[in-house]
Amino acid sequence: MRLPPEYEEWEDAMERRIVTGLALGLVAAVSFGSSGALAKGLLESGWTPAAAVTWRVGVAALILALPACYQMRGHWSLLRRGWTSVAAFGLMAVAFCQLSYFFAIERVSVGVGMLLEYLGIVLVVGWLWLRHHQRPRPLTLAGVGLAVAGLLLVLDVFGAVQVDPVGVLWGLGAAAGLATFFIVSADESTGLPPLVVASFGLAVGAAALLTAGALGILPMRSPAVTVGLAGVLVPAWVAVAVLGVVTGALAYAAGVAATRRLGSKLASFVGLTEVLAAVLFAWLLLGEVPAPVQLAGGALILAGVVAVKLDERSPVGDSRPAGSPARRRGLRRSRPSAPVVAAQQTSPQ
Repeated sequence: MRLPPEYEEWEDAMERRIVTGLALGLVAAVSFGSSGALAKGLLESGWTPAAAVTWRVGVAALILALPACYQMRGHWSLLRRGWTSVAAFGLMAVAFCQLSYFFAIERVSVGVGMLLEYLGIVLVVGWLWLRHHQRPRPLTLAGVGLAVAGLLLVLDVFGAVQVDPVGVLWGLGAAAGLATFFIVSADESTGLPPLVVASFGLAVGAAALLTAGALGILPMRSPAVTVGLAGVLVPAWVAVAVLGVVTGALAYAAGVAATRRLGSKLASFVGLTEVLAAVLFAWLLLGEVPAPVQLAGGALILAGVVAVKLDERSPVGDSRPAGSPARRRGLRRSRPSAPVVAAQQTSPQ
């Protein structure tokens, strides 16, 4: 039986929404994935990781501040209502996630630390199960298994695994921060545009990192040196600018916008491609050729993303309850409200 035109338009709008979300998610993953290769010159020239991250986050916040304030003109009351989401994003998804990861890799290998951080996707699935009663189906569980297996291969953690209980706990803290990124980014209840969440969240994160540096929790060394960037010697401020624009402003803005369109579960799996992007950028910019086992791991990660995508009932964000008319199965039970939902979902952010 053919659906009325307004329902076909609604389904077309949802398809466009998810295609746009996937594109933005890949842009965010590639941007985040380039941070290691772009920052390596700074780190080899005497910069501490904390200083590089703080500058990256601070520059990104400044870049996004003007367009974010422009979007908020006449709607500042939304920020007063949604300040808890912005604070959670800045403190957990930006500052705490970064701090936890750095503390973790002081005690475990970088590969193990990144693997622990990306267990955040499992936390997202668990949160949706406990909070929204979205019990994961077999295809999602298969996607989790494939993705985790792919991470093990891409990071090649079997080569030099260092197990330290404190390091593992810090790694799980980074996973909680990453899960917070996807959960908070997917929340549309505050009415805040994605760009505003990213900008003001980054500002909160930068303030928290600066405070940690002032208290001596993090060493902040950022000498004025010349660094190598893609084989070219440039002043340190050029590398900082690239980090701030590409791996900061672009990455976080695209990441939040993608999560709004995909929902936290699917977006978290798409975000796994960041690990593959990091390996590829290390190959292109640093000459670190990936091993065949890493390429095989990348294929498993992509297979996991595809499995989770196939398990999605609808491109609508997962912050809506399973019985909502925004889901296709609910559409046929609640047809009169579907065009209203479509109008809400396709409104500009």
